[in-house]
Amino acid sequence: MDPQSAAARHVAVIAGHLNCPSPSAAAPLALAACLHYDPPELSEKPPAFDLAALRRVLDGHDLAARDWLFRLMEESPLFCPRRRGDRTFVAPDYNQTKEQQRAVTMRRIEYLLRRGVFEGWITGSGPEAELRKLAFFECIAIYDHSLSVKLGVTFFLWGGAIRFFGTKRHHDKWLKATEDYQVKGCFAMTELGHGSNVRGIETIAIYDTNTREFVINTPCESAQKYWIGGAANHATHTIIFSQLLINGTSQGIHAFVAQIRDADGNVCPNVRIADCGHKIGLNGVDNGRIWFDNLRVPRENLLNSVADVLPDGQYVSSIKDKDKRFAAFMAPLTFGRVNIAATAVYISKVALAITVRYALTRRAFSISANGPEVLLLDYPSHQWRILPLIAKTCAMSSAANYLKRLYVKRTPETNKSIHIYSSSLKATLTWHNMRALQECRKACGGQGLKTENRIGILNGEYDVQSTFEGDNNVLMQQVSKALLAEYLAAEKMKSSFEGLGLEHMNDPCPIIPANLTSCTLRSIKFQLDLLCLRERDLLGRYASEVSQYQAQGESKQKAMLLSHQLADELARAFTERTILQIFADDEMTQSAGPLKELLGLLRSMYALICVEEDASFLRYGYLSLESAAAARKEVMKLCGDLRPHALSVVSSFGIPDAFLSPIAFDWIQANSWASLSNE
Repeated sequence: MDPQSAAARHVAVIAGHLNCPSPSAAAPLALAACLHYDPPELSEKPPAFDLAALRRVLDGHDLAARDWLFRLMEESPLFCPRRRGDRTFVAPDYNQTKEQQRAVTMRRIEYLLRRGVFEGWITGSGPEAELRKLAFFECIAIYDHSLSVKLGVTFFLWGGAIRFFGTKRHHDKWLKATEDYQVKGCFAMTELGHGSNVRGIETIAIYDTNTREFVINTPCESAQKYWIGGAANHATHTIIFSQLLINGTSQGIHAFVAQIRDADGNVCPNVRIADCGHKIGLNGVDNGRIWFDNLRVPRENLLNSVADVLPDGQYVSSIKDKDKRFAAFMAPLTFGRVNIAATAVYISKVALAITVRYALTRRAFSISANGPEVLLLDYPSHQWRILPLIAKTCAMSSAANYLKRLYVKRTPETNKSIHIYSSSLKATLTWHNMRALQECRKACGGQGLKTENRIGILNGEYDVQSTFEGDNNVLMQQVSKALLAEYLAAEKMKSSFEGLGLEHMNDPCPIIPANLTSCTLRSIKFQLDLLCLRERDLLGRYASEVSQYQAQGESKQKAMLLSHQLADELARAFTERTILQIFADDEMTQSAGPLKELLGLLRSMYALICVEEDASFLRYGYLSLESAAAARKEVMKLCGDLRPHALSVVSSFGIPDAFLSPIAFDWIQANSWASLSNE
């Protein structure tokens, strides 16, 4: 081919395009007016209900104390106030190195300590004191997960273990010193080789009758203590969970107090500590690894409320059964799970409040030739993505409040229920939080990627909740195992079900109407009947399948492992029914009026989105194809009904503006050239 002729043809084609006359009918292009920000409060309808009343339902307790702590953090430069547009926001500076983040976390703790935030966190008693502590913890977590985890390790894990496992001599020596942050304790349970399987930890403690000391060793690399919060830099003491050997016989897991740093911060002899390194989140927490080399601790440092070793080496315990003794040692983790579940709900609230406010001011595309661009939240697809998450978050707020009240009023008789509820809700609420964060991140488009807009960074910060203090999948297996035990006990004793909300199992099997109208789909009775039907059927199926495997020669434990699919479905069914029941109870306590009507919409959305998202309703025939389709359509109708209330609901979450982000307000001004002078 002649290069010159080819070039000539290209020139001719381009010239033809450039000289092509415009169609005579086409209107001249006009410049569109620049976008401007209108606060959603100006364009949205006034609230149809009392925002403060909804906040009281969702927060549940200590509203004034929460607001006091929020103000305390806003007032201090330690909490990194940043000016964006005409507003000031507070959030950690994630551009700092992990060393800088750890240092500023400690300075924030010292500030809160001086302002009296931690008073009574360990030495206080009574339900009111514990609820106030949980409320403060939720506020701190809204600001920074590293700060809340750092405090949680010292006050709840270390402090809780001293309180629950220890006796007066331990309480007198360490509790007040911990509350005053003179002793900085950590909790050395997990190891490189064993996380969720605490029974399998390999650290060994042997009693020396000659010196009346325990000698603690890390016998192999897999026994190194791993992910120990506070260990890398700041902890002065730790609780070591070890296999206790008495005369060569293992007595199971026991807890010992040991000092790991001196007053000058130097690591103690016979202790080695290394840093776990940089993480995808929580870099303000100094997670560390610990090895013990013939570390000697006094006999008195055995936390002995459950078991003790006498000076002559005799082992004594008020709990003879090893399994029950082990369960007693897991008590501090229950509080952690309660706290994690409640915190997860608040982080979902942060993400949803930011996302809804942005979606009520950000527009994209028009649906008519000369029409205005449409608000994101006016797109049905956007409503489908966000509004069910709001309903779930509100329902889960009620469930978290129920769990907290149950925990702070605990008795020996309620411990089993608390373990089951805390396991199921910790797993379900943290999974929901990760889904909400991810969906909100995407719903905010590119702005969701910016660290200052919080949602994306919170995703990395809170991902760990799915695995720490109990892997969610393992926790849900424990729930199913406990439900199976209840089922088998009732069957064996030919007795009624009592507790855990399982009383519905004593009633006749619910009958689901064939023709589901909108009125039926939104009724509490239908929703509870449907979720109870799923739960009772799955419990029966699970028990039957486990029994079949046992009949084939499998052990009960192996049979339950082989039935894991039904176990997972059952745990989900139990948890979702529990949440619905609690949320419906909160709704029923309200007087007739706009707030009760709103709660009814949120409750219906929660129930029907549970149906929409779980294939078991079709898999096992609880609903026909037509009924499942009707439920799906009703979710879309509920989106339309909830859309006018979206701003009001997220405004009732009680999160101060400063703890949201720039895209929740005037995101144009916050990104203006002029705003660069504030950076």
